[in-house]
Amino acid sequence: MNPAALDPAALDLAALLRPGDRIVFGQACGEPTTLVEALIAQGAAVPGLSAFIATSFSGLFTPETAGAFALSSMGAIGALRAMTRAGRLAVIPVHVSQVAPLIAAGIIGCDVAMIQVSPADAHGRHSCGLVSDYVRAAVARARLVIAEVNDAVPFTPGETIPASAIDVAVRVDRAPVEVPAAAIGATDAAIARHCARFIGDGSVIQTGVGAVPDAILRLLHDRRDLGVHSGMLGDGLVDLVEAGVVTNARKEADPGVSINGALIGTRRLYAWAHRNPAIRMAATSYTHDAAVLGRLSRLVTINSALEVDLTGQVNAEQSGSAYLGGTGGQVDFVRAGARSPGGHAIIALAATAKGGTISRIVPALSGPVTTARTEVDVIVTEFGAAELKGVALAERARRLIAIAHPDFRETLARAAHPIIQRGF
Repeated sequence: MNPAALDPAALDLAALLRPGDRIVFGQACGEPTTLVEALIAQGAAVPGLSAFIATSFSGLFTPETAGAFALSSMGAIGALRAMTRAGRLAVIPVHVSQVAPLIAAGIIGCDVAMIQVSPADAHGRHSCGLVSDYVRAAVARARLVIAEVNDAVPFTPGETIPASAIDVAVRVDRAPVEVPAAAIGATDAAIARHCARFIGDGSVIQTGVGAVPDAILRLLHDRRDLGVHSGMLGDGLVDLVEAGVVTNARKEADPGVSINGALIGTRRLYAWAHRNPAIRMAATSYTHDAAVLGRLSRLVTINSALEVDLTGQVNAEQSGSAYLGGTGGQVDFVRAGARSPGGHAIIALAATAKGGTISRIVPALSGPVTTARTEVDVIVTEFGAAELKGVALAERARRLIAIAHPDFRETLARAAHPIIQRGF
């Protein structure tokens, strides 16, 4: 532990920061909430500050609280959606795997890294705890590293930060950000049933967190020897490990170990991960690396979307003028799952939005193309699964219309008529 550890009340950011400093925060459940609160309270004393955080679930960043600094992110993920609605969040369109390289290159500026870590071990190493993705890249680039050393953060196997790399340590003992499991509705359960049939014994799974991923994991208790290689994981992982379903025994890379970049869940997950050799937290340079993913057979990746057009283009970011999501790791994992021997890349979404008034299978996207139609494998809604890999455009349209909500199929069929007529 850094001998200069401070009580949070003694942290004076005005004495540490310089005008125009660019700050990079640890993200998601690894967000250093004490340091965020300090910047919110003290940031006005230092002119020209800006900050980057990939995702946030704390609710601390609001148009009112973040008025003293400019905030940017890779998307409107978690509690950041309110910031985009208010026009107070600069969205950088970037894959999560690109964040660390852009920090290292100085393109995403990082004069100051504010991170959350566990207490140090006997060798003076702090675990990155709940999030490992771009933390070490930020520490390596920053002029000043301020670490929230949290007694409540687990020491997870994997990425570590030496105490010597920390300039200012702030000792706290407070519960990290938690993301409770979402309620699973009938639509989520139906989507999960269609997704689960692509996951067989020995599959390696990548998924996010939320109602649909949780519903999928609950359907896998009759599988054997599942593996995990993911960018994020929630509490559902613990259930599968404790049930003996996830063993990682058949993985060609990292056998016996679940690979992950971010733990997004509750204290049950965090306690399970503490010094648990069954999991390894890794940077995005490993979790999302094409060469690493290319070693895995039977890789099934599951990601979400806002809408999919009749040719298979996927928009996971923006609906009209409203920025609602982000690029995240979708493209990296779609490519890997679609190319994995025996694997699949699934894009899962509800067939409708806004209380059933609009279709999410659409003739044309209302926002950007997150995943190109050339990369897409399987699209799933509550009405079924459309397998699109190697399928011509006209047949793609037919298959996508078949999994759209029945109320919109006729309209979609009329929109698809020119494609089908031409036989593309």
